[in-house]
Parts: sequence; structure tokens; C-alpha cells
Amino acid sequence: MFTSESTKYPHTAEIGQRSRILVVEDEELIREMLVLALEEEGYGVLTASDGRLAVEYLKNFEPNSGESPFDLVILDLMLPQINGLDICRLLRYQGNPVPILMLSAKGSETDRVLGLEVGADDYLTKPFSMRELVARCRALLRRQRLSTLPQLPVLQYKDVTLYPQECRVLVRGHEVNLSPKEFRLLELFMSYARRVWSREQLLDQVWGPDFVGDSKTVDVHIRWLREKLEIDPSRPEYIVTVRGFGYRFG
Repeated sequence: MFTSESTKYPHTAEIGQRSRILVVEDEELIREMLVLALEEEGYGVLTASDGRLAVEYLKNFEPNSGESPFDLVILDLMLPQINGLDICRLLRYQGNPVPILMLSAKGSETDRVLGLEVGADDYLTKPFSMRELVARCRALLRRQRLSTLPQLPVLQYKDVTLYPQECRVLVRGHEVNLSPKEFRLLELFMSYARRVWSREQLLDQVWGPDFVGDSKTVDVHIRWLREKLEIDPSRPEYIVTVRGFGYRFG
């Protein structure tokens, strides 16, 4: 069964910069629920109901360029024709680095370990909540994006210099001590200067999708960062509040 997205998927220009996800699941109800949840998050989704069709979609991987036709594969373990473990082994044998989230009704430790050992990046046991699945997808896609970003030796804006590999920050020539969360916040801000981030986006990027707590945690860390970066924290020039939206750097 195909979603309406499947007819558009091959034309990359039509889906813009959306992450492309292949859902390989033989149970129609689960497949449809996955598509609805993922499309609501803005992802481009293609589905396959058996292993052979999934392999057909995945065969366009270019080993020399490292490019995969998908940004993420959600792969059921038990599939008709070719099972999920064999698909996972095949992709890794081909050198395809696409993140794989494996789904299975088998929840024993042995099954989870086997799935991860053959190359899956994450393992989710049925039944699961769609909220958890979407959070895991976000985490895998974020990890993939960060792994492909060029590692800059130095990030600099005006009088602030950040050394990512050294976890060190200089402000007006003097080293300042930042907590791990403060450092990660500042690194994120400086990597995307002038981008506006909502509290929820910052929580997701820095604290992770499993964070349980108040979004005001972000405000507290922003205040601490301003005290260490700004000449006058009450009139910030680096971390600026964009009223009604969130924060931006610069």
C-alpha cells in the first residue's frame, strides 16, 4: 500500500528539504498510523509492505558518494519475503549509513541486541506510542545531520570564540567556564547565527527528546549564559530575545 506521498517522492524538488523516511511495515493499520504521525511532523514518507519492495527502493544508494535515497528507515523485524534483519545486514554490507529504527513485537534483550548488532541504530518494541517513535526519529535524524556537518575548528562572533573540539570559550580574550548545557547551547547558537530558536526546539536539541521538566529551564540557562557573555546582561547583544518566538544569537 502506498500513501499519497509515494507518488511524489521520486521528485526531490517537490518535497523540498524535508527529511525522507521509508516505512517498511507489513501490518496495514500500523503502517497507516506511522504515516499519519510522520507526515504531521512534516516528513516526506514512502511505504513498503514487504522486504523485497523495500530493497527495491533502497537499491539507489551510491557507495562512492555515500548518498542514500532516504534520511531514515523505519524497519519492521518480521516481514514477508525478506525479513528486517536481512535488510539491515544488506544495507550495512553495501556501506549504506542510513539510520535504521527497527520495530518488533519481540522485546527480549537477545532480540534487541541482535537487531543492534546487525546494524540498527535504535530498537523500539511494539506496542509503542507514536510520540515516542517521533521523538526517536528526531533524535536519529539530528544525529545524522550533525555527523555530516563539517567540523569547524573555531566558531567566532565578535568577541566570543568557541573551540568545539576543546570545549573552550573565550570572551573578549578571557576564558570563561561553562557548564556542559551552557556550552552546548552556545555552540548551537553560534553554529546557526541569527536563527530564531523556540524553547521547545532548544530543549529538543540540547536536553534531548526524553527530557522531562519545565521549558523555563531554557530561560535559566540563557540568563546564566548572558551573565558570562554580555557586558550588560540586561541589554544583551549576543543572545537576543525575539518576543513571541524565542531566542537568536547575534
